[in-house]
Amino acid sequence: MGLLPRRLARVTTVVACAATMCAADAQSTERPRLETNEVYVEQAVRASTLAIADPMAVFAFVLDSLPERVTVYPTENHYYFSFVHNGARFSGNIKIDARLRDEGKVAFVYYQEEAAGRGEMPDFEVVLDASRDVTVEKVEPLVYRVSYRAKSVVFALNDLSQVRPPAGVLAPDEQFIGPVFDESAVRFFLVFNGKLKVFLYLLDETVKVADILMPTARNDRILIAQRTGFAFYREHRRARKILIGVLEGNERANNYFDGPFDQIPDNFLHGDVFRQAILAVEPDLKGKIDRFGAMQDGARYAVVPYMSYRTPRDLDVFHRCATSKRTPAAAYYKCFMLAPGERGAGARPLARRRTAG
Repeated sequence: MGLLPRRLARVTTVVACAATMCAADAQSTERPRLETNEVYVEQAVRASTLAIADPMAVFAFVLDSLPERVTVYPTENHYYFSFVHNGARFSGNIKIDARLRDEGKVAFVYYQEEAAGRGEMPDFEVVLDASRDVTVEKVEPLVYRVSYRAKSVVFALNDLSQVRPPAGVLAPDEQFIGPVFDESAVRFFLVFNGKLKVFLYLLDETVKVADILMPTARNDRILIAQRTGFAFYREHRRARKILIGVLEGNERANNYFDGPFDQIPDNFLHGDVFRQAILAVEPDLKGKIDRFGAMQDGARYAVVPYMSYRTPRDLDVFHRCATSKRTPAAAYYKCFMLAPGERGAGARPLARRRTAG
């Protein structure tokens, strides 16, 4: 099934900022924040004390480092962080998991980032609850307080409950699954075409897109985002852009730009809609997944209709299919789910399994 992300957590590219400042930056039109090599070097050479192999010690460090209230932007409710400890960089997340939080539980994971060619380092993954002196309290809808020892932090989840695709954006056979806020800060609409059994991520342009889209030199229908590397197809039938690719290097790095497959809109799934869409594609999973697409072992089924591409030329397959006279009109949207015979290097199937979280 191709390259799979190894971890529940994600690699970050900057040291986590105070959440109140991050929230302000997300909405602000002020001057940009300057990042310097000086700060990076000082973090790398600084000696620090932390029992890095003790998850509770690291959890206490992370929680103590946060302000009293933070905002969790990604729609699978991961609060990502990173830090440098004695010259090594660590990343992880606190996940206010929709399947665990109302049971008084929170998921916590961290790991040392890999250097090229060194191989994988151990992960630390744990579900914390009252048995570890960690409490999780629901303050109000989509707001939870996590406490350990003397420190409490309120995690405000991203409320996209009123977000819907504008009129005319969805095709007649498409069903809106939910809004996706990716950790890249790009928003999508996750939709499912029940007739063709095709998932699509549509770019949400009801808000300012946090990137600059530029057409490729070869085709003005294929647009590449300059910051994230996300590739979109400006389709012919509707005024919308379909996600068709993420850079292979970003997927291998497991960073913020490896695509929205791990930000399913857990808080906004209505009933059994998502599970039934998955079962329409993979009927053999009947009785094996819950309504979040999660299996008993914690692994989740990841919807990945887009390609992992190396160069813009790899993306031409979408345009060839969409403009081909041999493509039946009724099968147009299947062009955005690569057929087995059309898969180039790094291409992805309709959906794939991934690790928990």
